[in-house]
Amino acid sequence: MLTGKKITKRFGGLTALANVDFEVRRGEIVGLIGPNGSGKTTLFNVISGIYAPDGGDLFFADRKITDLAPHQRARLGIGRTFQIVRPLAGLNLIDNVATGVLYGRRKISGAREAKEAAMDILTFTGLAAKARRLPGELVLEDRKRLEVARALALNPEVLLLDEVYAGLNSTEICGAIDLTFRIKEAYGTTIFMIEHIM
Repeated sequence: MLTGKKITKRFGGLTALANVDFEVRRGEIVGLIGPNGSGKTTLFNVISGIYAPDGGDLFFADRKITDLAPHQRARLGIGRTFQIVRPLAGLNLIDNVATGVLYGRRKISGAREAKEAAMDILTFTGLAAKARRLPGELVLEDRKRLEVARALALNPEVLLLDEVYAGLNSTEICGAIDLTFRIKEAYGTTIFMIEHIM
């Protein structure tokens, strides 16, 4: 489903990725592990189109996507979260997620329908009771769940999760693991995830 062949990325004299090959098959949950600074997030940035690779090619559903812009990759079905959560601070949770719904792969063009879909996603991620709150009012666990909800709003076929467990306590991590498996089961989403917590 998602394949990288000889992906290379350099920043000046630093080679962050050197001939990286990977394959994530449909329906899998695949973990990408490694120490800080080993290029994990850089690889996700290349996959999502934030960085252009200096070498190699990316394929999604047998289509070469190496030269596509981030929004084009999102439209094809690649969603992601970020290590540092950056929601739309001036919008409440339902509007944060509804924005993703409107610009995602769902065939929704009206605000009312987008908010209904957003509320379904917030319910699924355990945030329905906080739908009218601003992101700055949330604890870390809920901000991480909001980041996942915003990625799900795009209706991705493959979801790149970048350290969604980081900073959580053991109880919160168990809830986040459960959510990860529920995403796969309920949405049929393939998951490629970076995590230090094993």
